[in-house]
Amino acid sequence: MKSFIHEDFLLQTDAAKELYHAHAKTRPIIDYHCHLNPEYIAKDHAFDNLGQIWLEGDHYKWRAMRTNGVEEKYCTGKDTSDWEKFEKWAETVPYTMRNPLYHWTHLELKTAFGVDKLLNPETAKEIFDQCTGLLRTPAFSARGLMKKFKVEVVCTTDDPADSLEHHLSLKEENFSIKVLPTWRPDKAMAVENPKEYRAYLEKLSEASGVTIHRFSDLIEALRKRHDFFAGAGCKLSDHGIEEFYAEPYTQAEIERIFDKVCGGKELAREDILKFKSAMLYEGAVMDWEKGWTQQFHYGAIRNNNTRLFQQLGPDTGFDSIGDFTVAKAMSRFFDQLDKDNRLAKTIIYNLNPRDNDLIATMIGNFQDGSVAGKMQFGSGWWFLDQKTGMEAQMNSLSNLGLLSRFVGMLTDSRSFLSYPRHEYFRRILCNLIGNDVEQGLLPASEMKFLGEMVENISYNNAREFFRF
Repeated sequence: MKSFIHEDFLLQTDAAKELYHAHAKTRPIIDYHCHLNPEYIAKDHAFDNLGQIWLEGDHYKWRAMRTNGVEEKYCTGKDTSDWEKFEKWAETVPYTMRNPLYHWTHLELKTAFGVDKLLNPETAKEIFDQCTGLLRTPAFSARGLMKKFKVEVVCTTDDPADSLEHHLSLKEENFSIKVLPTWRPDKAMAVENPKEYRAYLEKLSEASGVTIHRFSDLIEALRKRHDFFAGAGCKLSDHGIEEFYAEPYTQAEIERIFDKVCGGKELAREDILKFKSAMLYEGAVMDWEKGWTQQFHYGAIRNNNTRLFQQLGPDTGFDSIGDFTVAKAMSRFFDQLDKDNRLAKTIIYNLNPRDNDLIATMIGNFQDGSVAGKMQFGSGWWFLDQKTGMEAQMNSLSNLGLLSRFVGMLTDSRSFLSYPRHEYFRRILCNLIGNDVEQGLLPASEMKFLGEMVENISYNNAREFFRF
């Protein structure tokens, strides 16, 4: 009997199989957005067991376990063993059928560890022991896993005040895989909480060597750190925003708002929007000056469960899709940069699938012929990072733009076992195109071009676009 994850998994036609096996399967990985811990890479971290590498920090799995009636101590508990948590995850897995976690779980077991068995309570101990044994060998350390999956570049997510010590040590070592920082200035924009914001300004001031009394000082401090990141190899920024900000403002207004925050005063919503608009624009200009690519992840409502947020903190599985109205602000933001001739290469990731066609048409407004695919519709993100979400994103991009110029997949993950998401994406891509060939929607005589197109989306486009 064929195993669940087999060589033609998700590939429904002969054309899809040819495209995947001949053109996608062996391409290296450029993971241009992730949340890996760079210290783990610098120190070549060895993982104790499968439960640790798989469940630590994985809010996707925690959400499923809670939904399945698993107590919190088996998700985030500090006094619960890795095996006990893994055992509860194994009990949950059969109930995740039709959730992407079921595919991801078995794809990772097969691709990383060669495990063909389905994970359930009966197989849990055997799988845990087999994978844990492998994880304790050098080939399955942090670096070993990256090499196993043919990773060429990873871009982590880093605050402007971060020291980047681990990136710099890897660069000095000349590690074979490029590990580059990504500029994520969200905290520099977060004026909603004046007390926390002032504490962050102190941290940024210390890192930059700039005493911050005025808004202009803040921009100077950020510019110094921006330069520092560039010296460490950074070529991308990233912004986690609820919506796009493009309110009209004057410099005097922004200075006044900044003074209010530094004085500990709560801001009116109008002032918050103006400040965020100014910060988003100033950051975009810095990116354009250096030739970076700017990324925008928008549309999440975070920390919805107040009780558990206070107990567990952020990024623990209590976020959801938002329904922000973004088109006009997004258009104004990009239009102002374009009018000023300061619009950098851009990737937009939406979280609400209703915005797919919106994004696909918006990026077409600001393509200028200077770079192929200068404006990018990013791959299905977070709640859309699954078969249906990926297909919907690629269909919108195909219908309203050029799928052939797409820069492809990223993990957006904290786990060193998440690289099979690239394989998952490539299989879905090849199946999408292969089905079109089978149905006569694309010419079978053009398989050579379609094969090149698959190679480009899987790897070449990202290599040319980012030029790491």
